[in-house]
Amino acid sequence: MFNVSTNTLKIIATLIWLSGAIILYIKSFSLLIQTENLNPDQSWTWLALLSGLVIGVIKTKFLFNRLCYKNLNRIYALNQPKIWNCYRIHFFFFLTLMVSLGAYMSRLAQGDYFMLLAVAIVDLSIATALLGSSLCFWKKPQVADAATQTTTE
Repeated sequence: MFNVSTNTLKIIATLIWLSGAIILYIKSFSLLIQTENLNPDQSWTWLALLSGLVIGVIKTKFLFNRLCYKNLNRIYALNQPKIWNCYRIHFFFFLTLMVSLGAYMSRLAQGDYFMLLAVAIVDLSIATALLGSSLCFWKKPQVADAATQTTTE
């Protein structure tokens, strides 16, 4: 009854991945705007923006691409995929924990210029890594398998 194709699971996984990137970009830019309102004309805001993007690119290359390929290979290996198999259950627990922690950190940082910058850098780096690694979802399964083998060797 809840059986779906692996392609459908890949689409669901992609939408979840990209929605996380979009939400974190919106949140990080909101935090950066708050820092700019607290201390206008400070170069720290631009440095935080650049840092978040650079750290995100590094995370993409060394962590998030590998996670994407690992999940895609797991999806392709499923015999009778169900709609909830787009990610493993521990991913959803981890996601809930990260969203809660991120919300807590944002509330804690309110009014504190450097804390807002730090949370913005973290959020922006994760958003960039999610967006950058989402390219894995658009590759053919054979390419994903080959890329996983080369990155794990």
